[in-house]
Amino acid sequence: MTDAPAPPSVLYIDDDDGIRRLAARALTRRGYRVTMAESGAEGVVLAASQPFDLVAVDHYMPGMDGLETLERLSALPSPPPVVYVTGSDEGRIAVAALKAGAADYVVKTVGEDFFDLLAASFGQVLDRSRLAQEKARAEEDLRASNARLEALLGEVNHRVANSLQLVSAMVRLQAGALADPAARAALDDTQRRIGAIAQVHRRLYSASDVESVDMRDYLGSLIEELAATLSSDAAPHALRLAAEPIRLSTDKAVSLGVIVTELVTNACKYAYPTGTGGEIRVMLALEGTDLFLLAVEDDGCGMPEAAAPKGTGLGTKLIRAMAQSLQTIVEYEPRDHGVRATLRAAI
Repeated sequence: MTDAPAPPSVLYIDDDDGIRRLAARALTRRGYRVTMAESGAEGVVLAASQPFDLVAVDHYMPGMDGLETLERLSALPSPPPVVYVTGSDEGRIAVAALKAGAADYVVKTVGEDFFDLLAASFGQVLDRSRLAQEKARAEEDLRASNARLEALLGEVNHRVANSLQLVSAMVRLQAGALADPAARAALDDTQRRIGAIAQVHRRLYSASDVESVDMRDYLGSLIEELAATLSSDAAPHALRLAAEPIRLSTDKAVSLGVIVTELVTNACKYAYPTGTGGEIRVMLALEGTDLFLLAVEDDGCGMPEAAAPKGTGLGTKLIRAMAQSLQTIVEYEPRDHGVRATLRAAI
């Protein structure tokens, strides 16, 4: 058997002793627990010392009138809702009270009708206050839940990045143990692909937004890693990046990172003759409000039309698969000097 809820507690502030006694009896009969105050100053002190579900304030009071009392009540750390009461049916007073923060306004009259109207106003104000409190609690619970989920997702990305780093290290060890140059090169390519994905997860767990990636920062780090592995004294490659601060979802960032890795790797391998180096430029820019353009270009030997992919063709298949996940394709533009690969997709 559950306990019955406590009756709502009401503070009634009025300088008229007779009205206070009538209000106390009438509101008690209607299920309210009533505390009386004979002045605005006394009412503010009582409201500051104990919680009330609702406060009724009379307008015409000596010393501190209703509007000043309402202002003082509104300044409390946890102000209760206020119903403004007055014997004057003046619209300006009602407007002033509501603008000052009153939850409702009741005109005082003689007889039980006034107390019926007052009790009805109390019920409506308490219902609105209860709904507002429940909404505030629900929003706070939702914020706390979102914070927990973001922290959990950040931890997941941290662990994924660490796991990918471990896999990359294992691939590097395996490549070092091989004597076949082609096999070592294939594992080096695999390591770069793993690195492109790991970079995304490192960005996610180290940033405040765990659902999207700043592509300018991400591509900057990715290009640095590619330059460190693809450029050498024998074949120095200068990798240049020009990117706008576009944010993409995790899946799109991974796909774009793999595509950039493959295109840059292909340019370093095949654009320039063996033993020479050159420049590879990566560009990412907005096109309108909902599209972005990726371009990777070089000044190398170019690519004959309808030429078969060099190497194993795995890189070409990966580029095609990643582009399909972005619902687009990579287009190649042969030029007099070099190749420009472009991709347009939705943000």
